[in-house]
Amino acid sequence: MDASLTQKSRVALVTGAGQGIGRGIASVLAQKGYRLALTYHSSVDGIETFAQDMRHTYGAQPIVLQCDLTKPEDAQRIVAETVEACGRLDLVVNNAGGGDNRPLLDMSAEAIASVIHLDYTGPMLVAKHAAAAMIEQEIAGSILFITSSRGERAYPGDSIYGGMKAALIRSCGSLALEWAPHGIRVNCVGPGATVHNLDQDAYAEPLGRKIPLGRMGTPSDIGEAIAWLASPQASYITGINLRVDGGLILPGMPEDTSEAAGYGWGQVYEPKPEQ
Repeated sequence: MDASLTQKSRVALVTGAGQGIGRGIASVLAQKGYRLALTYHSSVDGIETFAQDMRHTYGAQPIVLQCDLTKPEDAQRIVAETVEACGRLDLVVNNAGGGDNRPLLDMSAEAIASVIHLDYTGPMLVAKHAAAAMIEQEIAGSILFITSSRGERAYPGDSIYGGMKAALIRSCGSLALEWAPHGIRVNCVGPGATVHNLDQDAYAEPLGRKIPLGRMGTPSDIGEAIAWLASPQASYITGINLRVDGGLILPGMPEDTSEAAGYGWGQVYEPKPEQ
């Protein structure tokens, strides 16, 4: 790759890029010519191997940053280290996150706080520091939050994780208004059920047969949506949540809870005995 072209190419910071959706996003962005900064939390071996694969395939080695987004200082650090290493920042994909599917009555205050910090406070702080860096360099960048269909539809055992995804969608609109004068666009991409592990087949998974388009999502589905939404072709779009779920939540409740269906959140009540 020509050195002058590398200096001019766009830079993307992707959090939680070690596996699943984050890895798919990073792969697609590399294909589109982005220079990458990738964060991971604990498993360095997988992301280092992935970074080497990116260098072999696309001729550019991503920078790899360890971070824990439950620590406010890490959000600022990864943005600063990306700008220091790459000279600029054009796109941030707030992908890192995690859920706790226990009912609220079974969650401690510490567990609740951990999910809130990881799934809401951390991404908001990354967005804050990224926007400041873009404004300082007068870059009309793009900031994206990975949300979820759970941010639009309620499930039991999902009050905190789903609640934080809904909060990101709502906050996205306000940030889009705040940063529009700087040319910075802020949007969300909301995956539905998506395969995460290499041994999963999007068509063979039982849940895929329940989705209107007939399969689960793939990490590259999400990556392509991200790449388009960050591109000049979407330059007039800001403040939205783009749901990428194959129509998963369109049919609404109740869901099939049978074992054969492979998935279901509903509760089946026994018929009441006749009086």
